[in-house]
Amino acid sequence: MFWDWNYAWEILPTLMRASVVTIQATLLGFLLAAILGLVLAIARMSRTVWISVPTAAAVEFIRSTPVLIQIFFIFFVFPEFGLVLPAMTAGVIALGLHYGAYCSEVYRAGLENVPKGQWEASIALNLNPFITYRDIIIPQAIPPVVPALGNYLVALFKETPLLSAIAVLELMQTAKILGSQSFRYVEPITLVGAFFLIMSLVAAALIRQVEAWLNRTLRIGAGR
Repeated sequence: MFWDWNYAWEILPTLMRASVVTIQATLLGFLLAAILGLVLAIARMSRTVWISVPTAAAVEFIRSTPVLIQIFFIFFVFPEFGLVLPAMTAGVIALGLHYGAYCSEVYRAGLENVPKGQWEASIALNLNPFITYRDIIIPQAIPPVVPALGNYLVALFKETPLLSAIAVLELMQTAKILGSQSFRYVEPITLVGAFFLIMSLVAAALIRQVEAWLNRTLRIGAGR
C-alpha cells in the first residue's frame, strides 16, 4: 500500500508530541533573534566607531555563513573551549544568532525610516538615548517592519529540521526514526509536511492580525 491510514493514525500522537519541541525551538529561537536583532541594529547605528564597525562585521559574518555550520560549531566546537551545551540549547542559540543578524537589518531599516525631526526633537528636549529609543523611536520603527519580522519567524520555523543534525528529537528527526523502524516513510514525512504547512499558515495569519492591531493602535494614537 502506498498510504496506510492505520499506520498514519498510529504515529500521529508521536509526531504531535515531537511538534511541541519544534514549536519550542521556533518560539525560543525567534525570541532570541528579535531581542538580539534590535540590540545589534542599535549598536550598528552607533556613532562610536569601535561599536558600530565590529557589530557590522559580526552581522555580515553571521549572515554570510550557513546556519547548519553555526549549529555544528556551537554544539561540537564550543566544548573544546569548555562550553558544553545541550543539543536543544545549542540549536536555539544558533537559530537565534543567525536570524538575529537578519532581524537586525530589518530593525535598522525601520529605525532609519523614523523622520529625522523625531531625533532632533529628542535632542532638543534633552532626552537621554535610552528614553529616546524606548519612548519615541522604537514605537514608530517597529510597526512598519512587523511583516518582515514575521517572514523570518516563518523561515526560522521551517529551519528547525536542521536541529536533527545534532540529534534534537524535533518533528523531522522523529519522522525519520519512525520511518527507519517501520520502513515506511511516506506517512511520517507527509504528516510532517502537512504540519509545517498548517503551522506556517497559522503563523502568517497571526502576523497579519498583529500588524492590523499595531496599525489601529497607531491611528488611534495619532488621532489623539
